[in-house]
Amino acid sequence: MQQSEIMQRVIGILTEAIEMKRQVRENPDADVALTGAISALLAETLPQISLPRDATAQETMEIITAALGPAILTLANCFSYAFVHLGEVHDEGRPDTSTADVLRSLSLRFARQEEA
Repeated sequence: MQQSEIMQRVIGILTEAIEMKRQVRENPDADVALTGAISALLAETLPQISLPRDATAQETMEIITAALGPAILTLANCFSYAFVHLGEVHDEGRPDTSTADVLRSLSLRFARQEEA
């Protein structure tokens, strides 16, 4: 999965979180169901790991770290990028721009990158 696609999925997860927060705020007694978007993203980005039967604890840790490290770093970078971008818009004091607007703009930017 390309980083631009992961970024769009992260933006979708953040957008979903905003919508869930809105629903809870409007109806605190309602049950708000998760869609499983985070689990799906993890399943698609994290590699399967095969461990030798005789691997020591140290070898197991090294294999898992080497296999998962790049994917976790990419996910953390995407969430961090979105957070920083949202924070910059907030710090600029732009009351005419909602969080949803910022996320939509980011999503469109990464969609264009994917097309290129």
